[in-house]
Amino acid sequence: MSSELPRTAVPFGIADPVERARAELKAALHAIEEKANVPKRAAKATERATVSARQFADRNPAGAAAAAVGVALAVGLVVWGAVRLYTR
Repeated sequence: MSSELPRTAVPFGIADPVERARAELKAALHAIEEKANVPKRAAKATERATVSARQFADRNPAGAAAAAVGVALAVGLVVWGAVRLYTR
């Protein structure tokens, strides 16, 4: 476990009110930056999903194959429906 605080945390033990306010503002700005950085959040979510899918495929290869077929079928149906609506 690391003793380093995250960028969005305010350290304990700051007695000076001005320094405490600066630390709180800095933490709040970092938290806003983390929330607003959609590409970074999307990349993290994609990485988590990839790791999860690989672990699932390692544990249950048949289930992973069935899931892949199901996803391909769903995408195919969506594309077919969109083309059908467009050509009418």
